[in-house]
Amino acid sequence: TVHIQESCEGEGFCDIALTFGAFPASFIVLKEVTIEKRGDEEIITSAEMPLVKEVTTTLREWGSIWKQLYVSSKKERFSQVQRLMWDLMEWRSQLLSGTLPSDEFKELKQKVTSKIDYGNKILELDVVVRDADGNILDPERASVISLFRAHEDATAKITERIKEEQSNVQLDHSGVSARIQSSPTHSLYVFVRNFVCRIGEDSELFMSLYDPIKQTNISENYLVRWGDKGLPKDIEMLNSLKVVFTDLGNKDLGREKIYLICQIVRVGRMDLKDTNHKKCTMGLRRPFGVAVMDISDIIKGKTECDEEKQYFIPFHPVIAENDFLQSLLNKVTTSRGLWVTMKALVGDIVQIRKEYPHLVDRSTVVARKLGFPEIIMPGDIRNDIYLTLHSGDFDKYNKTTQKNVEVIMLVCDEEGKVVPVSVTTDREVKGQPVLIAEGFSVLIDTKDKSERNFAMAFVRLMKEDGTVLRDGIHELTVFKGDSKRMEEVSSYLSLPSERSHSDSHKAATLMRSSSSVGGLSVSSRDTLTIATLVCSTKLTQNVGLLGLLKWRTRPEMLKQNLQELKLIDGEEVVKFLQDTLDALFNIMMEHSQTDDYDILVFDALIYIIGLIADRKFQHFNTVLEAYIKQHFSATLAYKKLMSVLKTYLDVSSRGEACEPILRTLKALEYIFKFIVRSRMLYSQLYEGKEQAEFEESLKSLFESINNLMKTFCLFLFQGDTFQHIQDIVSSLLRTINRTVITMGREHALISRVVACMTAILSQMDDRHYSRYIETFTINTYADTMNHKFLDNNSFEVQLWNNYFHLAVAFITQESLQLQHFSPTKRSKILAKYGDMRRLIGFAIRDMWYKLGKNKICFIPGMVGPILEMTLIPEEELRRATIPIFFDMMQCEHNHSGHFRKFENEIILKLDHEVEGGGGDERYMDMRAHFVTLVTGLLERLLDYRTVMSDDSRNNRMSCTVNLLVSPAHFMENYTEAAYTLLLHSKLLKWSEEQCTLQLDFQTPQSQRQLKESLYDTIISYFDKGKMWEEAITLCKELADQFEMEVFDYELLGQKLNQQAKFYESIMKILRPKPDYFAVGYYGCGFPQFLRNKVFIHRGKEYERREDFQSQLMSQFPSAVRLNITTMPGDDIKNSNMQYIQCFTVQPVLEIPPRLRNKPVPDQIINFYKSNYVQRFQYSRPVRRGKVDPDNEFASMWIERTTFITAYKLPGILRWFETTVSPLENAIETMGQTNEKILTMINQYQCDDALPINPLSMLLNGIVDPAVMGGFAKYEKAFFTEEYMHEHHEDRDKLMRLKDLIAWQIPLLGRGISLHGKRVTDDLRPFHERMEECFKQLKKKVEKEYGVRELPDTDERRSTRPRSMLRSVRQSICSLAGSECGTPTKTHPER
Repeated sequence: TVHIQESCEGEGFCDIALTFGAFPASFIVLKEVTIEKRGDEEIITSAEMPLVKEVTTTLREWGSIWKQLYVSSKKERFSQVQRLMWDLMEWRSQLLSGTLPSDEFKELKQKVTSKIDYGNKILELDVVVRDADGNILDPERASVISLFRAHEDATAKITERIKEEQSNVQLDHSGVSARIQSSPTHSLYVFVRNFVCRIGEDSELFMSLYDPIKQTNISENYLVRWGDKGLPKDIEMLNSLKVVFTDLGNKDLGREKIYLICQIVRVGRMDLKDTNHKKCTMGLRRPFGVAVMDISDIIKGKTECDEEKQYFIPFHPVIAENDFLQSLLNKVTTSRGLWVTMKALVGDIVQIRKEYPHLVDRSTVVARKLGFPEIIMPGDIRNDIYLTLHSGDFDKYNKTTQKNVEVIMLVCDEEGKVVPVSVTTDREVKGQPVLIAEGFSVLIDTKDKSERNFAMAFVRLMKEDGTVLRDGIHELTVFKGDSKRMEEVSSYLSLPSERSHSDSHKAATLMRSSSSVGGLSVSSRDTLTIATLVCSTKLTQNVGLLGLLKWRTRPEMLKQNLQELKLIDGEEVVKFLQDTLDALFNIMMEHSQTDDYDILVFDALIYIIGLIADRKFQHFNTVLEAYIKQHFSATLAYKKLMSVLKTYLDVSSRGEACEPILRTLKALEYIFKFIVRSRMLYSQLYEGKEQAEFEESLKSLFESINNLMKTFCLFLFQGDTFQHIQDIVSSLLRTINRTVITMGREHALISRVVACMTAILSQMDDRHYSRYIETFTINTYADTMNHKFLDNNSFEVQLWNNYFHLAVAFITQESLQLQHFSPTKRSKILAKYGDMRRLIGFAIRDMWYKLGKNKICFIPGMVGPILEMTLIPEEELRRATIPIFFDMMQCEHNHSGHFRKFENEIILKLDHEVEGGGGDERYMDMRAHFVTLVTGLLERLLDYRTVMSDDSRNNRMSCTVNLLVSPAHFMENYTEAAYTLLLHSKLLKWSEEQCTLQLDFQTPQSQRQLKESLYDTIISYFDKGKMWEEAITLCKELADQFEMEVFDYELLGQKLNQQAKFYESIMKILRPKPDYFAVGYYGCGFPQFLRNKVFIHRGKEYERREDFQSQLMSQFPSAVRLNITTMPGDDIKNSNMQYIQCFTVQPVLEIPPRLRNKPVPDQIINFYKSNYVQRFQYSRPVRRGKVDPDNEFASMWIERTTFITAYKLPGILRWFETTVSPLENAIETMGQTNEKILTMINQYQCDDALPINPLSMLLNGIVDPAVMGGFAKYEKAFFTEEYMHEHHEDRDKLMRLKDLIAWQIPLLGRGISLHGKRVTDDLRPFHERMEECFKQLKKKVEKEYGVRELPDTDERRSTRPRSMLRSVRQSICSLAGSECGTPTKTHPER
């Protein structure tokens, strides 16, 4: 991972694993990250959307399973998983594109999560629990019960999905149902293809959505005029009879049943049997029949429907005049009916016109829902009243048969003028709509067969109090009289329009004196009933809301209207949001000198804000934001809002009852927005007046908020909450625990009871656990046992036995066996929780060793459980617990003189466990390693015990060395083992003096023989550790003895051959440079020999810092990792915890005196860069002085910490800090670049088999014009008159930097020449471009800094690899005063 610190003109400055440097920006891909702090640890995660990361990890996890399915020939499942992965890859690309609109993104998110959950289920992977929006629930932020319920819901949904798949319902359910569930608005598209019914006359088809349970229409009517020839009346409408029923919400989809009904009205004769057309009255509208279809599954998305699939809707004719719609719906037939196609669409009319332009265009009729949709969109202006002629009953007046009656409906204004556009049956969408304005009324006339008006009724659309006609059934008063009088407004407007209890007396009076009211009388035997539904954003039916909006007309009702605002339906309020807010703030402003209405207005305001937070009205958030920014103008409102808010906060802080406080806190965001906007307007108007008073009030307000939070925390932690949890624990927990134990895993309710138990445990703190003795926390259990049940007087065998069995059962439980999980799941668990088996395993080990002489009580009983624990394939756990077996053997041997019980038990248990599938080859290797190690150690311990009383110093030393070398050898630390043996060998002499006979050697030996033997062993260890320089030194010493002392030329020849082999290995074999790590152990939790000390560790070959650090942390599982590289403070050093600091340091090269100022090959020098070092450095960039944003190098200092080991590694350290100036940093960087070029040239000249790519990247990265050798910034920063004037002391350093820049040109030339000889044909254009760039760079540099030339070398005449090139190393690469290489004469700069 590369952490970008700065970027500038195509380059970046970064730190990579605590190493700093600049690089071309084109080398990396930038990704945004989020940094989350958890204590002292920083968690860095990618900032890409979580769903994309989930899809990526899911694909990787499924990919490995997919390959296994192929190998095991499970073709069907293989193909199924392949299809799922294809879908996820395609959808992942769409998510990454970032071009999806919000609704499509939400739909795609539902599809992706549904597909992932389904795939995980069929692959028997873990079920992922999600919230309502599809996001993965965080178990640390969600309660146990909510997690359990989410898990149940997820399982149910996935099970249902699998059932659908198994029943061969090939639906894209993840697309249809998921999208329908996620969208708040839905529509139904219907295309009328044909009407199959021979009527013989024109007809009108009224189509609508219908709820058969509630027996009510859901939508407006869609009117289709059908001709008597069997075609649409308007022939141009053929194949264009399309309608979209819109505004349907999730509540509508939740209806038990939804029907699509079509009511057919015949237009023509009164009776079809009448054949005399001349005598018949034509143009009469008569009910003919109804067609109906249950579309519940289609509109809910359970049935996928193609827009080309045609449905037949059966038809039933009207037989009796008094047939009602509901009775007809149950008598439909299949011989006649309607052919339609339909499709459920998601979204409102604007959205579906964009998504389905081939279905819904401008000619498609829109039939809206009767009433407002669930979510009212801002700007959705409606002003409709739906009026239905419900029923009528007119007196026969001495006739034997009922009269035929025609009903005419008109809309009139206050003067009686008919509004021409109000009522029409020609409008295709609405059955009987009325567009109204204030003062309008509806006039209904009735005519008999002779076309004479015989009665009339009317209803006022607007009441006297300014509200609109209420919704529902209205029984109108029917008037009779002269037909001309019926058309005069003055004759009826003063009369009661509806029959009601309040009007009964007035109506009776009217009947007795009909002549006094314009000649109209009330007909008590005639009735007419209508139903109305108002859907308006302009007029309200609520008197209280109207009174608030027009509060100035009746100020005495203001207090009551403000109090009753909370009782008004939220839908009414949001329809008049801006008007309501204006009224509230006008009340506040006009009563600025008093606080009579402040609290009432404030309560009304938080009620409205609370409404906007409701999902139904969430789209009005934008309206509220726009109001605050554009329309809000109350300059003094901030004072009153802050005053009331502070009052509520202070009352609550004192613990007194304050009913509105919760609503107030929820609305706090918008309250502060109003306060800030009001203050800004006031400040602009009065030029910042009263700023100090405002700041003081704001400070006081925040103090009140702090006091409330303190009070809440005090209540939570010191109040009744603790006791409530304690009561639950005392009364319920033990019962629940016992219930869990007795129920068993197969019980239907076990999961619910376990969820309750876990929820209680999660609410308990340390005090609760201390009061509940049978705790379920193993470590707490262990601490209690250590303190109370360990000494001999109170030692409880059964209690300790229970602990060990409980701990082993915890470790071996199936849910913790990470080796059985997929790599993705395993990595997630390790990242979030770590390996809990290791932690408890270490606790078991520690507890075992604390038993002391009581261990014998658990032998052989604990052999089986410990064996079961060691069979877990976890390396560190095995290393920690396998030695317990040796301790058991030793314990039994000390107690009984043998370990037969242990032997019998471990053989029996091992046989049982291995037969049961436990163990693996690695376990066998570790046990063999353990046995071998223990055997060797026992032998050496016996030797050591034998000679401890011996006076021979050599004997004691020999046994001690054997004891020390053995573990080092078995751990394959050959270099350390060699140095350990070398300590003893130095004590021996080249003499024939005899050594005392030891158990390790069966024949007497002289000191010379023993020393030769030790040297041979040491040389072999140095060889294995690739420390050939040390091996050569010993070979030379042995060769000198063979040649000058014992004259054994045969051994001399062997040793010289071995020495020659080591020389050859130095020059030809690549030796990886080990990394060095500074490790600090801080805190009093460490033992004394580690506490607050720092050690330098030498890493293994190719060992990364992360791997070394993980190994280090595993040794101290309770330690906290420090992410800083500076010395921690005293608070950490004196803490009782354990803190570990680990970072990479760079060894400082110290050239041996014999190699200084000599042409030394790189292979020899490289060895000393990481060996024989006692100085180490760590550098980090810091900014000092004035920062130049255009050139970061001008102010970039390097803070360098140098470590010097006081003893051989590892040892105690001293450390101190030095700083490197920006100019010195530039010189050092330039020298390192030149040395890198030179080293690579040498490597490629020596080895023709090396690939060309590394050389290509190095050269091109320097000569590229965007980089210009990497020194363009140095020129701007240092080679200026201003810098020279301010830094006279840096003159020599500037000359050195120019010299290094000049030397880079001949190095690049030699490298490009070498590249041209090795480049392949396909890379030839790349090489030619590089040459062209180099020519431009060379011309510029030689002009500015002079010409430098490397000495010529001839490969054919040179017997040593490029020694002449190495002779100029100091001039080319090093700082002045370097000890490596010999300077050569350079050409003048000009």
